[in-house]
Amino acid sequence: MTESAALGLYRRASLHELGEAADERCRRLHGEPFRTYAIDRNINYTNICRSRCRFCAYYARPGREGFVLPMDELLTKVAELSAAGGTHVLLQGGLNEQLGLGFHLDMLRAVRAAFPAIGLHAFSPPEIWFMHEQSGLSLPALLEALRQAGLDSIPGGGAEILADDVRRAVSPRKCTAQQWLAVMRNAHRLGMNATATMMYGHGESDERRIEHLRRLRELQDESLAAGAGRFTAFICWPFQSGNTELAADPAAADRFDPGAYTYLRTLAIARLYLDNFVNVQASWVTQGPKIGQLALFYGANDMGGAMMEENVVAAAGTVHRLSPVDLARLIRQAGWEPRQRDCQYRIVGP
Repeated sequence: MTESAALGLYRRASLHELGEAADERCRRLHGEPFRTYAIDRNINYTNICRSRCRFCAYYARPGREGFVLPMDELLTKVAELSAAGGTHVLLQGGLNEQLGLGFHLDMLRAVRAAFPAIGLHAFSPPEIWFMHEQSGLSLPALLEALRQAGLDSIPGGGAEILADDVRRAVSPRKCTAQQWLAVMRNAHRLGMNATATMMYGHGESDERRIEHLRRLRELQDESLAAGAGRFTAFICWPFQSGNTELAADPAAADRFDPGAYTYLRTLAIARLYLDNFVNVQASWVTQGPKIGQLALFYGANDMGGAMMEENVVAAAGTVHRLSPVDLARLIRQAGWEPRQRDCQYRIVGP
């Protein structure tokens, strides 16, 4: 599908037409009688961040105390995840100038030593680019050091929209689109997998959303041809504006679009356009359980993680909580069997 064709469908096809086409595509790829979910935990190891993105309600600022999570508290959180049958932990923090590469390596080593069976899905591309700038190591050398310390895969956070005019408007201190892609390209070359994300709805154009998908598809083509690492899944969600700097900007507020209608359209066009992505994940965290369930008919084959802990979206005022039992029930009610997966999308249980 070309960019212009995708843009035309995104703008003019009815919601039902998009959903039907995306569902047909998904069922061709996933003819199995099940849909997947994960048991995981999102742990933010710090909220101190020089980036201060205008869409973020979580970073430390006046009225919000900064922290660096003590190692014993972090290990306690991972122990709780392991006891609940979890398979992987997501570790993300800010661009904290007080923390050097040694801190991040020690954190990985400590979790890996204590919980060798827990997958470490950690450090978004902006964090890794920040470590690259701080340490002076090349990206391949840095990624190899992180991998040797225990890093298994990379979350796709910090992508927002992969267009620099958009990034300059909402996150000017964060890595550029090319730098985000460079981190993922080098990780894939080392054989590491990653997820790809898109946070839309903060004022960017439809063209920029499709451009974002094109850049992901092009990198996935490149990585698949090389036969090493790849993107395992795509996840999109709308900007949540509560308690953010952007929410206080009257020139921007009328452009926010957090609703289910655009979410389902965006999910469906992603399934159709990203023809080299096997997995597409629902975002019940921002949309709630029923729209998350409906996403299974708009191109998603995965309900995402139970997420024993989630702080960033919650800081913006959107709080949904689902247990593994809830996720399995939603999948079953939609007509599929639930199957638990790990971070690499391998089936690990019922």
